[in-house]
Amino acid sequence: MRIGIIGGSGYAGGELLRLLIPHPEVEIALVTSRRFAGEHVYMIHPNLRGRTALRFAPLNPSELAEGCDLVFSAAPHGSSMGLAPALLEQGVKVIDVSADFRLRDPDDYPRWYGWKHSRPELLGRAVPGIPELHRDEIGKADLVACPGCMAVSSILALAPAVKAGFIDTERIVIDVKIGSSGGGSEPTLASHHPERFGGVRPYQVVGHRHTAEIEQELGSIRGGEVKVAFTPHAVNAARGILATCHVWLTRQVEERDVWKAYRGMYDGEPFIRIVKYRKGLYQLPDPKVVLGTNFCDIGFEMDGHVERLVVLSAIDNIVKGAAGQAVQCFNVMLGLDERTGLDLIGIH
Repeated sequence: MRIGIIGGSGYAGGELLRLLIPHPEVEIALVTSRRFAGEHVYMIHPNLRGRTALRFAPLNPSELAEGCDLVFSAAPHGSSMGLAPALLEQGVKVIDVSADFRLRDPDDYPRWYGWKHSRPELLGRAVPGIPELHRDEIGKADLVACPGCMAVSSILALAPAVKAGFIDTERIVIDVKIGSSGGGSEPTLASHHPERFGGVRPYQVVGHRHTAEIEQELGSIRGGEVKVAFTPHAVNAARGILATCHVWLTRQVEERDVWKAYRGMYDGEPFIRIVKYRKGLYQLPDPKVVLGTNFCDIGFEMDGHVERLVVLSAIDNIVKGAAGQAVQCFNVMLGLDERTGLDLIGIH
C-alpha cells in the first residue's frame, strides 16, 4: 500500500514513521509537515537516522490523492475535517488520529471542543478505531477515527465490566495519569521542564473532552446512557498512561466473575494482557512496562468494604494511544495479521 502521513513532524507522526518504515506491506509515498518541508525526517526524528531518506513535503491534498492508497492524518484537531473529504472522494482511505471524527453527534463538538463541525455528514461514516470493539466495521471502513489516548485506555479498561452488567453505569469515576508527550510537540508553559518536573498536576479537572468519547463507547456497549466523571493528571514522565477506574457493583460479584468477564471479552486479543499477580514488583499494570509497545495491560482489585471494583489500565499514549492503534486498524483494513509491524517487546 502506498501510504501518506499528514503531520509527520509531531510525536504521533514520528511514531507512525517508526512503525511503518519497517512494515512489510507499506511503501511511504509522502509525509507532510508545514514547518519542516524539505527537511529529512531524521532531522526531527533522530531515531530514524539510517532507516529512511524521506523528506517532509508541504501539504498538497491533490498530491496525496494521486500518490497514496491510504492516508494517516496526525494533523492538529480541526484540520482533518477539511482534508479527509477530498481524499475520500478520490477513493483514498483515511485513518485519522485527531479528534475530528471521533464523536457521532455533531452537537457534541461545540460542547466538548468549542467549534462547529464543518462536515457532519461524515460522522456517521467514520468507524471508531478500536479493533477490540469494532473489528468487523474497521475491516469494511474507508474512514477510521482513532480515539484519544486517555479515552482508549479508559474504554478498554471498562468495556468488559459494562458489558457484564454488574456495575452502576451512572457512577463511573476515572483518574488518569499521563506523561508530557500527551500534550503534543508544541511547547507551552505547562510543558516547560522546570514547571513540569517533580509535579503531579491536575488539569481540566471537570469537563475534559475525552469524557464524551468514553461515554459514547461505553454507552454503545450498554445500550443506554453512561455517566463518567473523568479527571487527568500531568505527571513527571514523558510517555505513558495509567487509568484508575472506580466503579460500584450493583449485585453480589465474586472475583471469578470479574475474571470471567475480562477473559471472555479479551481472550485471543493480541494486544490486551490481563495483569494481576501475587508476586513481584509489577503485580498490576504499570505504564513503564508497555512503553514503545502496542499493549494495553489491564488489572483489577475488589473492594468489599464499599462494594467497589477498581480497574487499572496502562498504555503507551503515543503507541496504543495513537500511532500503534492506527497501524493496528490499518492491518485490520488490509486483512493482515494485526501484529504486523507491531510485534514489539517493551524495554525494562
